[in-house]
Amino acid sequence: MERFAWKARLLPGMLDEYIRRHNEIWPEMTDTLNRAGIGNYTIWHVGGDLFGYYECASVAEAARVQAESPVVDRWNAYMKDVMVMELDPETGSQALLERVFLHE
Repeated sequence: MERFAWKARLLPGMLDEYIRRHNEIWPEMTDTLNRAGIGNYTIWHVGGDLFGYYECASVAEAARVQAESPVVDRWNAYMKDVMVMELDPETGSQALLERVFLHE
């Protein structure tokens, strides 16, 4: 099992809206995450920062499925007015976080 984590910034005053949208996540978005093999997906919030984590069989495969999905493109556009996610300028994808500690 591989792990993937991401970070983003919530726009001021948008926490309730962010939560509402995730409570009403589109079934086709859930289907895409399932097709990507993503599970144990959790998002935390602290002081305006968002931190997401998920597990999958292959981070590369999960990234490919998401990158090829028009549903993910629509979801990202839908979320653009509540959050800002910095992208890696070389790949155009979420920047990979470096894991510095693991306790199992």
